[in-house]
Amino acid sequence: MSHFLTILCLFSMVIPASIANIFAYPISRKLSVRISDYIVNVLARRLFAICYTYRHFHFWGYDDKKDTLPENFILISNHQSLLDIPVFMNFLRDREMRFIAKDTLGRHIPLVSEMLRAQEHCLVPRKAKPMEAMRYISDFGKRVVERKQIPILFPEGSRTRNGDVGKFFSAGFRQLSESTGLPVVVCALDGGWQLRDLRKLVTNLKNGCYRVKILRIYDSPKTKEDCNQILEESRTLMQQQIEYWRQLPTNKK
Repeated sequence: MSHFLTILCLFSMVIPASIANIFAYPISRKLSVRISDYIVNVLARRLFAICYTYRHFHFWGYDDKKDTLPENFILISNHQSLLDIPVFMNFLRDREMRFIAKDTLGRHIPLVSEMLRAQEHCLVPRKAKPMEAMRYISDFGKRVVERKQIPILFPEGSRTRNGDVGKFFSAGFRQLSESTGLPVVVCALDGGWQLRDLRKLVTNLKNGCYRVKILRIYDSPKTKEDCNQILEESRTLMQQQIEYWRQLPTNKK
């Protein structure tokens, strides 16, 4: 029964906002932005409340280092599922975030696609040549600095299947650092790899958990070597944190 109620509540939450934004986006950008802001500020946190109420699925957002965050920064994290987006929306509720993602996320994904386009997240064409992709990221970096938004980058580029931290790609991070001049906040998350498709969502949601934590804050990198060092250290920190979390029961923070 709880499984049915979860699905019913999630669909009741997702479908109206999705349909409204699908129709609003081509007609009124202003209206679409308002709907997208509602998705970010209300529905993202409601998603986890529903999962906890009916499936005892925990969201563990650790407050360590939150009070030391700079006013503006680049956030980098490992990447496990599409749910990583609402995870950060729920974790950093008082910040206005913008994600760097492949342009395929900007099409045909309920609740997500129109929101990403209306709010002007950075959607890099999958088939873009390297120089073109860097231009997208550079323009995006200048835009978020001007608007005092928080850019979020997943250096792996794609989601990992087993939740371990994959290879990091440095070009996008270096371009974002160069175009923004911002300090870097490193986060780790875990739990999304077990929910990456509908089958896993059905089988693993009950008594599961999603964890996210700030690991380290770096000053703005000045050189290519600084960027590479941050990525190398960050990847190690993320993997160590994930391995520690997996020793914990899902109902323990």
